[in-house]
Amino acid sequence: MSGRAPARYEVVVAGGGPAGAAAALTLAREGRSVLLADAGTGPAKVGESLPSATRSLLRDLGAAEEALGTGHLPCYANLSAWGSSALGSVDFINDPNGPGWHLDRPLFDRGLREAARAAGARLRERTAVRIRSRRPDGGWTLALRETGRRSPAEAAVRCDWLVDATGRSRAVASRRRAGHHIGDRLFATHLQLEPAASPAVSPAGAQSSSLVESTADGWWYTTVLPGGGRLVVYFTDSDLAAPGLRSARGFGELLRQTRHIADRIAAHPFPPGVVPRRAPAHTTRLDTPHGDRWVAVGDAAATFDPVSSQGIITALYTGMTAARSLHAHLCGDDRALTGYRTGVTALFAAYECNRRTVYAQERRWADRPFWHRRFSPQGPGPTPPPTLRSFT
Repeated sequence: MSGRAPARYEVVVAGGGPAGAAAALTLAREGRSVLLADAGTGPAKVGESLPSATRSLLRDLGAAEEALGTGHLPCYANLSAWGSSALGSVDFINDPNGPGWHLDRPLFDRGLREAARAAGARLRERTAVRIRSRRPDGGWTLALRETGRRSPAEAAVRCDWLVDATGRSRAVASRRRAGHHIGDRLFATHLQLEPAASPAVSPAGAQSSSLVESTADGWWYTTVLPGGGRLVVYFTDSDLAAPGLRSARGFGELLRQTRHIADRIAAHPFPPGVVPRRAPAHTTRLDTPHGDRWVAVGDAAATFDPVSSQGIITALYTGMTAARSLHAHLCGDDRALTGYRTGVTALFAAYECNRRTVYAQERRWADRPFWHRRFSPQGPGPTPPPTLRSFT
């Protein structure tokens, strides 16, 4: 370490996903000195679709071109067998925003980070943030640690505020002992299939649409991937998982019991020697998304059941609104962060209402534990799911 004083920023954003990038971009455009640090650890996320309405939000951020450039596939419809064995469709032919997207998620995230850099944020990739201490003035002394190296180098920085965009790990909020609630036990088991071995025989446009199918003890999701592969995901509660689900054979046997999902993936070979992976998908929220010199955004503030299809758009929204509130607070508005908290509370309440409505549409297995829990106003109880790997 040199004898130079640590660099100082008004805000350090820990986490370079959509929420963190949106926060850093917004703060930089407001003229704030901001460092965006992306650890870049863990496997890349795949298989996520983005609704066309997100285009307006990305335009507000000034990042539509960077985030939605070449490399993503169009998503023309959402197909579902939910509440009935018949396959329904919600298409985007009349949507003024056009079709949605099957994302190349690393490309999408990288575009958002580059937009933040172009706006004036300092970008440190493959860099994790660790809290060292609080300064006498209430600010933070942090260690920036390079990831992916056997003997990582560290550099010290100072900042006045921290934005926690570290996802479900809540690296900052957890250190500040922020309370959180767990709403269910949902988890995902997923497998990435290889490109189709033969031409698809499904109806025109079906291969470019996402598909959801409910079953007795959970529900399935599949979508095409940039590059021709396909992601298949099974969602159920942690205590209801069928024996053998962690093996490719057990996963395949359960998959073959579906009607529409099995047809859709028939031409896609299972990758040899690869086993399904598990990931958290349960609903959580912080008691409050901000505290003494820190603000939580994206999954660090709240996580949502994937059936809501609002994870990325909510991450962008909370990142942007938290940054605007923090800027207003630094300008002297003492009520700005309270307004952010109220907004997150309202957003989560709307999500819970919509989630109940969606699950209530499936009544074929009302007596099965998975569905019965979701009909109950009290939900499945506070028992947390096991610690799982990030959904990729």
